[in-house]
Amino acid sequence: MPKLLLLLMLLCISSLGCQKHIQKEDDMITTASGLQYKILKEGTGEEAKVGQDVKIHESTSYRDGTLIFSSEGMKPIQFTLGGKIVIEGVDEGIRGMKKGEIRKLIVPTSLSKRSSYPPILSKDSILVYQIELIDIVN
Repeated sequence: MPKLLLLLMLLCISSLGCQKHIQKEDDMITTASGLQYKILKEGTGEEAKVGQDVKIHESTSYRDGTLIFSSEGMKPIQFTLGGKIVIEGVDEGIRGMKKGEIRKLIVPTSLSKRSSYPPILSKDSILVYQIELIDIVN
């Protein structure tokens, strides 16, 4: 009888761990466009706005964790927010970020359209980005 009780307790504990993992995905914020994001590290200062130049580091992966690209160790990527330079999902996900903030973005295919696709990137893939806002250039 005690072995059965121990087994039931272990099953209960392991299922609680699964619920916590599910809850972590649930605390993603979903925008009207379908973009999902989560703030991993709070930033400080002013929020990034359309028309401003921003500098970021990013990593891009598939949902299974396969890394596609990372700018770590490189010069930060600089572009004008809202200037149609990066995909819509990244552009939308950076708006409102503060310097030093890190966000995880889950970008649906509708927000990741490109004019061309590198051979390693499927145009039907949901992409996961981790973005760090390095600076807002005024």
